[in-house]
Amino acid sequence: MRLMEGEHVGPFNLGNPGEFTMLELAKVVQETTDPNAKIEFRPNTEDDPHKRKPDITKAKELLGWEPKVALRQGLPLMVKDFRQRVFGDQNQEATSSSTE
Repeated sequence: MRLMEGEHVGPFNLGNPGEFTMLELAKVVQETTDPNAKIEFRPNTEDDPHKRKPDITKAKELLGWEPKVALRQGLPLMVKDFRQRVFGDQNQEATSSSTE
């Protein structure tokens, strides 16, 4: 919101500076969304970065922003939010709890 409503112009990296491999990311996504999902391995594209550690210095200095939630905690929250927005899953937790 600070970036959208502020006066700063230009690209800002709002990624998470924690470094992890694509396989680690895929496993967290798999655990969070569907433990039976298959992880497929494909060749890297030419422009695939070897190091995935975004520099968020600009966001920290100009916006006072940095991530506060780790991937393993944040991904389930994001999935829940998307499901509510896209599918209208209002009471997904309540439904899951009552059927267990």
